[in-house]
Amino acid sequence: MYMKIKRLIDIIFSLIGLIVLSPIFLILIIAIKLESEGPVLFKQKRVGINKTHFNILKFRTMRIDTPKDTPTHLLGNPEQYITKMGKFFRKTSLDELPQIWNIFVGQMSIIGPRPALWNQDDLITERDRYGANDVPPGLTGWAQINGRDELPIEIKAKLDGEYVEKISLWMDIKCFFVTIVSVLRSDGIVEGGTGSKKEVASTKESVTK
Repeated sequence: MYMKIKRLIDIIFSLIGLIVLSPIFLILIIAIKLESEGPVLFKQKRVGINKTHFNILKFRTMRIDTPKDTPTHLLGNPEQYITKMGKFFRKTSLDELPQIWNIFVGQMSIIGPRPALWNQDDLITERDRYGANDVPPGLTGWAQINGRDELPIEIKAKLDGEYVEKISLWMDIKCFFVTIVSVLRSDGIVEGGTGSKKEVASTKESVTK
């Protein structure tokens, strides 16, 4: 029952977001075009609900000669590919704003496990253990507010499973507002590395329904 309500919430808030944030979108588009060649949007194949594929949308933060379908943390020196505006976008998570469209059309949800790359077999397989591939991926989620890029794959998947197990309106509200705080503080952003945080808030922060 809640999943139907969740989808309705996604539609309403993503539509409001597209309308209200349209002036900011325009400013960001101009900033991208002024700094570097290439398209404004970056499209990448990701894993959606039930392991179906879709193209996630982001504002482009890297040069067009960046290796494709390679997670940032697997690039030898990611800083050489990230543009100046891109670095700011990533720090503030502004590059994620186009995913509001992914939410509006039903490919994503506001809250859920972050969609894996189509070739991240280790993360996809680990999430299968917890049923985390059976819900819509999210713009942000439980793993995001408990470590983000710092998390090793096995802990990230476990946290995603924890979200699936406890999914509710309260859980989504908590994730949403903690995300705002995390973004303002740039928590858990690691360029060129991942897995530095071995213990996360799943053991120090509990969620009650």
